[in-house]
Amino acid sequence: MKLRLLSLLAVLPLVTACGIYSFSGTSIQADVRTITIPYVEYKALRVNPSLSANLTQALQEKYRKLTSLEQVDVDGDLEVVCEITGYEVAATAVTADEVAAQNRLTVTVHCTFTNRKYPEEDVDQNFSAYADYDSTLSLDAVESNLCQTIIETLCEDIFNATVAQW
Repeated sequence: MKLRLLSLLAVLPLVTACGIYSFSGTSIQADVRTITIPYVEYKALRVNPSLSANLTQALQEKYRKLTSLEQVDVDGDLEVVCEITGYEVAATAVTADEVAAQNRLTVTVHCTFTNRKYPEEDVDQNFSAYADYDSTLSLDAVESNLCQTIIETLCEDIFNATVAQW
């Protein structure tokens, strides 16, 4: 038992010092030190005036909390460029009278992740997240809460695809 504990204690500094893996779940190389996350552009047809700013802030906060990367305005070792390409509402559940019982708000984001030091880790991908709401409620009444839920999911998915590489 003591031998196993000593072995673990001897290996632990090596694992954390190499910089390739951290206990936050990221796999960022030790020589990667900066990240650029520019303002998220809004290109969807249906307009939500606060979504770009909220998503930008949430992405920056996610990387700030879960990595030790310094955020810089331009030319970071890593760059996460996103644009909102879809913002749509559709019926998801229909009653026997062919009336929508539930609606779904879906947000689609195109993300281009560039790793200037390790280009083989680049990602160019679309991410979608949604939240459902009762059709008796107007979108205006629930939009803020739905968007917050959707933003959390999008940030998690983008983070995992870029620096957690899941």
